[in-house]
Amino acid sequence: MNMLKSRILAAAVVLALVLAVAAVLFWRHGLKGDLGPGVVSGNGRIEATEINLAARVPGRLAEVLVGEGDFVKEGQVLARIQTDILDAQFLEAQAKLRQAKNAIITAQAQVTARESEKLAAEAVVLQRESEAQAAQQRLVRTESLATKNAVSEQNLDDDRARAKSAEAAIKAAKAQVAAAGGAVAAASAQVQDAEVMVEAVQATVGRVQAELDDCTLKAPRDGRVQYLITQPGEVLGAGGKVLNLVDLGDVYLTFFLPETVAGKVALGSEVRLILDAVPQYVIPARVSYVASVAQFTPKTVETASERQKLMFRVKAQIDRGLLEKHLERVKTGLPGVAWVKIDAQAEWPSHLALKLPQ
Repeated sequence: MNMLKSRILAAAVVLALVLAVAAVLFWRHGLKGDLGPGVVSGNGRIEATEINLAARVPGRLAEVLVGEGDFVKEGQVLARIQTDILDAQFLEAQAKLRQAKNAIITAQAQVTARESEKLAAEAVVLQRESEAQAAQQRLVRTESLATKNAVSEQNLDDDRARAKSAEAAIKAAKAQVAAAGGAVAAASAQVQDAEVMVEAVQATVGRVQAELDDCTLKAPRDGRVQYLITQPGEVLGAGGKVLNLVDLGDVYLTFFLPETVAGKVALGSEVRLILDAVPQYVIPARVSYVASVAQFTPKTVETASERQKLMFRVKAQIDRGLLEKHLERVKTGLPGVAWVKIDAQAEWPSHLALKLPQ
């Protein structure tokens, strides 16, 4: 009796093992078995674009406004660097800017004064020319009278002297006009120098303002904070990393295909993904990248079988719109399997029909 029970128990164990093996074989056949000549598969891991948020200017980290795992939006302030020194430099630059603008006003006033002096000098020239014309006319009359002995030689000499003096006065007045013109040019040059100084100081103000803006670290795109690198109070150098951000809208599975298959994969080809962590879902994707160089190669490639060992990296990009609907579920680093259509006319088997989380 005991022997019969033992045989029955042994038979039951063997049957259970057979059923288990059959189930495994059925699963493998259904999931990885004969997919037809138009579909191939490869193992890979989920990855996403990562960004290290870093400081452009050195300084002490004042505060970090997010924590690990937080979702952030593009333009959101994530951290700040102390700006005491830059604030002082900004105030100094603004003061110099006001000083430079006042210098322009002063120089312009000098130009106006010099131009007035030039106008006055030109008026003197007209006056001297009028006086010289009167002196010349008087000299002509005196010389006419002198021929008739109607005036003395002294009067003639005096009129001649007055005419020469008037001509000299004209030259002196014109020299004053020229000097006034030089003064105007010098004052105008001072205005230009002052304007250049304003531009230089404005550039300094802009530079300091840009550095102040860079002390406020903002998210360059939507994403999630993976981990903090620096804590408040620590001193950062230029380029010092503050935190790591992952763009959950740029997620892909990287996998490898042999040389005999990779050459048939076209960009944009349909892909279906099944991740080990959530095997109940079938996720759509498309090929966005196929390596042009093998990722690992034997030392020598002499036979056809060795050439088949060449493996090429392929990326299957998940649609951004789909990712945005399920941001809370997106995880990087998860392993999975990718099935790729190398024949656009091939049909997906039933077990690779799309199944997405609700």
